[in-house]
Amino acid sequence: MDVVIRRYQPSDRGAVETVFREGIMEHINPAFAYAMTRPLHVAASLFFYIGGYVMSGRSAVLALASGGAWIGLVYFCCYEFYSGYVRARLNTDMQDISSYYLSNPDNCFWVAEAEVRGRPRVLGMVAVEGKSEPGSGGKKYGELYRMIVSSCCRRSGLGLRLAKTAEDFCRERRFSKVELSTSSTQKAAVALYFRLGFKLVLVHTRSESPKWMIWMTRATILTMVKNI
Repeated sequence: MDVVIRRYQPSDRGAVETVFREGIMEHINPAFAYAMTRPLHVAASLFFYIGGYVMSGRSAVLALASGGAWIGLVYFCCYEFYSGYVRARLNTDMQDISSYYLSNPDNCFWVAEAEVRGRPRVLGMVAVEGKSEPGSGGKKYGELYRMIVSSCCRRSGLGLRLAKTAEDFCRERRFSKVELSTSSTQKAAVALYFRLGFKLVLVHTRSESPKWMIWMTRATILTMVKNI
């Protein structure tokens, strides 16, 4: 497949939104599986099943209902963690990509396009936003955003190409570093960033989602940096 990486065009909007939404929402089930295998959540599941059984006078149906409600709540939190992120981004920087990313020379947004069954198709994307380093005397760095590769072309090296496109842009703009944030459950992306030379500098749980929801998902946010 001959994939071309180019700057975003307004006509790409629908395809970009689809790839973005699908790329983020596919993390829901892995995140749920991860959360439910954490020791604390395993213990909580047993507590609700056994507690429901005992408190209901040994009713298996109510025990299953009690445990199922707990599991349903965990799944809801994982779903809302990612779907809420999609909604927020589509109403902020991705609401008008051209204005946000292409009107400023320190920002850019690229799409990866290939011909599939005779028609051009967007298969991936990545963006960079230039930011000023606090107390650095005017130095800037690039923050990498919206790094998504369609599931149909994973393990093809496209993610590596997109990341390097963003990194080369940061070098051209003479940024001091490239920074990014990703969730701990996105293991393939984290492995790629380590391969590219990024270093983990911060692990935290700060997010737009409520704190209790982040706790339920057992997810953490990883901040990674590469000096260039």
